[in-house]
Amino acid sequence: MTPTPRPPPPPTPAEAAGLIIGHFRPLDTVHRPLREALDAVLAEDVTSPIDLPPWDNSAMDGYAVRSTDLTGSTTDLDVIETVPAGQFPTRKVGPRQAIRIFTGAPLPEGADTVIRQEDTARSSNGTVTITNARDARKNIRRRGEDIHKGTVVLEAGTPLGPAQLGVLASIARDQALVHRAPRVAYLGSGDEIVDLDRKDEILAGRKIASSNSYTLDALIRRSGAEPVNLGIARDTKESLREHLQGAARADLVVTTAGVSVGEHDFVRDVLQEMGGELKLWRIAMRPGAPVGFGMIGGVPWIGLPGNPVSTMVTFELFVRPAIRRLQGHRLPFRRTVRVVVREPVTLGPKLRHFLRVIVEDGEARLTGPQGSGILTSMARANALLIVPADMPVVAAGTALQALILDDPRHVAEAPY
Repeated sequence: MTPTPRPPPPPTPAEAAGLIIGHFRPLDTVHRPLREALDAVLAEDVTSPIDLPPWDNSAMDGYAVRSTDLTGSTTDLDVIETVPAGQFPTRKVGPRQAIRIFTGAPLPEGADTVIRQEDTARSSNGTVTITNARDARKNIRRRGEDIHKGTVVLEAGTPLGPAQLGVLASIARDQALVHRAPRVAYLGSGDEIVDLDRKDEILAGRKIASSNSYTLDALIRRSGAEPVNLGIARDTKESLREHLQGAARADLVVTTAGVSVGEHDFVRDVLQEMGGELKLWRIAMRPGAPVGFGMIGGVPWIGLPGNPVSTMVTFELFVRPAIRRLQGHRLPFRRTVRVVVREPVTLGPKLRHFLRVIVEDGEARLTGPQGSGILTSMARANALLIVPADMPVVAAGTALQALILDDPRHVAEAPY
């Protein structure tokens, strides 16, 4: 009798993240006014139609002069014109002449220097005395020194922060072509779970609040996507199927609970009955091993565990990078940083662990008990400490990697 082959081991978190992210592509594009484009991702290269600055201009309030006139310790020059910002000079600076000029005003012909105001003394007879010539041939912003006409100022894939929006405005771009925001549908399940409109039952201890609905909504919004609440399904195939009908109007569907192997965990069965394709089931990690990934009606689906901490950890590791890829980000994953563990830690199974910690001054300390149902361990944390599967005991002083939860820097490959 031929022995039944052993199933392959579950993938590591990094392998699972790579598999998941490989199925996502940037969404279609829309034009947005600049004031509505913050944090969107450019979908095209942007070429400047102008030089910036568009002309040589003064970097100081002072006097535009010729450096050849600055010969002695002090120099007296005739002031022939005043040019504020927003106006252009009408005269050329000749020998032993100066033009009063303000920051941003175009440099007059003939001048190659702007002497700052504090190095001058103005007289009542129309002359100015240069008391310090330290700025000879200085304090001039040259035409095109920031941007040359015809050059690419921002590349496709660039996230639009305040500086990038300022660059677009400076070259008279009033709109940006960006990838549209993803619509992410989320669904909770469980007969014991209710929303806050049934708070009396929650406070009486008969039901459990659907905290995942609120954390997921917030996580989706903070990731720059639009949340779509599919509600809370009961522990029946019929209820799950009914709620998942709304998946067709989303770019990604995220479910919580129902992805394990219990008698009432029906998500996998319903997914397949609805013609879905299952590509991943379980990951070698804790918390959050029962993570599923597949397609339902052509829409990507990620199934997260139901325990609150597991939901948040797996969202950070797998859902958030998928959302970033839909948005057009080239770097979907948060980076990790080296930290030193302040206290000894003893772990259970040989799985990659993600512990909730507070990282300060390069050191990491646990936020308290690490059970997957202790949501306050996430509320106190600013990072996830990554403990390799071959390290069941972590001694104080051990150097490990931590994923900082609010770190804006990202990388191309999953570092966990």
